[in-house]
Amino acid sequence: MTVFQVDLVLPCLNEADALPWVLSRLPEGYRAIVVDNGSTDGSAEIAAMAGAQVVHEARRGFGAAAHAGLLAATAPIVAFCDADASMDPAELPLLVDPVRAGSADLVLGRRRPATAKSWPLHARLANSSLSWRLRRITGVNIHDLGPMRAALRESVLDLNLQDRRSGYPLEMFLKAASANWRILEVDTTYSPRVGRSKVTGTVRGTLTAVNDMSALLRETRR
Repeated sequence: MTVFQVDLVLPCLNEADALPWVLSRLPEGYRAIVVDNGSTDGSAEIAAMAGAQVVHEARRGFGAAAHAGLLAATAPIVAFCDADASMDPAELPLLVDPVRAGSADLVLGRRRPATAKSWPLHARLANSSLSWRLRRITGVNIHDLGPMRAALRESVLDLNLQDRRSGYPLEMFLKAASANWRILEVDTTYSPRVGRSKVTGTVRGTLTAVNDMSALLRETRR
């Protein structure tokens, strides 16, 4: 029986075209947990055929899918990544290795666009504004609240994350900062996604994410 050291949680909604490449890029010793969030394009079946563990989460929302994957994980280290091929799982050791070495508690991937089309301007501006606010609030030198990240699984569970929408990554960061975690940021490649974005690829999706995250920030400031 294979003992995995890292479980990679991949929230998934209609990513059939991207999944084969994404799953082929996992480093040795990593297990993919694809959390199907109501796909209608056969994503779950493609993931299963590729050898991934498939979890079904009926409640729509990035946070709902991400947390379902966290609960299904069993490896000492858990990582998160989008399933749309915008991020390369082969780069995950850049995030995992500092956690494994004990030099960081949470490592975030700072997205570096591979092309001008990788990151729409409206999404980049919203992210820059959020990062500036987070630096002021927490004192952590963060420049990108990207979805690629790694931490000890038990430690993330202990954060007792409650958001089940777009604010899940932000809640994780805020609670980790409040708990005085050592938070590190490393550069990762950000490429154009395969297919249409559900969040930052559209102005409407970006506004939804901003609203979700703003609500969390207001709670933090109280």
